[in-house]
Amino acid sequence: MKARTFGRHLREGAKSLSRNGWMTFASASAVTVTLLLVGVFLTLMLNLNHVAKLIENDVEIRVHVDPAATDEEQSAIEEKLKAISRVDTVSFSSKDKELKSLIDSMGEEGKAFEPFEQQNPLNDVFIVKTKTPNDVAKVATEVEKYSNVTNVQYGQGEVEKLFNVLEVARNIGIALIIGLLFTAMFLISNTIKITIVARREEIEIMRLVGATNLFIRWPFFIEGLLLGLLGSVVPIGVLIGVYTFVFNQSEPKFNGYFELLPTFPFMLQIALLLAVVGGFIGVWGSMLSVRKFLKK
Repeated sequence: MKARTFGRHLREGAKSLSRNGWMTFASASAVTVTLLLVGVFLTLMLNLNHVAKLIENDVEIRVHVDPAATDEEQSAIEEKLKAISRVDTVSFSSKDKELKSLIDSMGEEGKAFEPFEQQNPLNDVFIVKTKTPNDVAKVATEVEKYSNVTNVQYGQGEVEKLFNVLEVARNIGIALIIGLLFTAMFLISNTIKITIVARREEIEIMRLVGATNLFIRWPFFIEGLLLGLLGSVVPIGVLIGVYTFVFNQSEPKFNGYFELLPTFPFMLQIALLLAVVGGFIGVWGSMLSVRKFLKK
């Protein structure tokens, strides 16, 4: 297509938006509302997924070594742990370090344990991280069979429940977003269809003067694209403003216990996605609607 022809289609598409003011407002409003809902659910879903990954990555296996084990036997346990294919990292924490960590974690109450520093009752511990969170239970079960291992801790029972809850939450979120997108496409395409039905005489006149179907489609294609992009402006602005405020307020309060996705580049990605979805829905709705008249 020549640049001159494309420029003509671009001008016609833009003029159509201004000529059909109320219809443009109705279509853009439908896009705005649905994209705002999609953006909210998508933001919540991605942050939930982010928090879920942080929780899953914090799950670790604590392997308690028998106090009677020799240095050679302790080294043998470490080598066996590192040899497990599902294990990612293995780190050692001495019983002195474990006691200090316990005292520090309990604040003022931890001082009651200070007398044990001379005769430490705790065990040396190997802290094991698996390659995937779902491997935790399998690795723990295998390690429990090792000699010179007195206890293996990983939150048995609670960890499995946590993973199941996170998986269900992810699936529900994905289903909601997909369902909302299809609903948005249906509602917006019908709204745009009303706009095009009101202009069926314009299409008939263009056909009578010999315009090809492709020539007729282009202005509607551009109009739908502009309509979708126009409808995405408000949701993008609202989401960026609200999310930035929530992020700035939550970051100092939770102090690392609960971490949202950083505003940049997350909001830029959401903005681009909403613009693409808005443009696609606008084009799809226009093409679907105008096709009905071109088949006559």
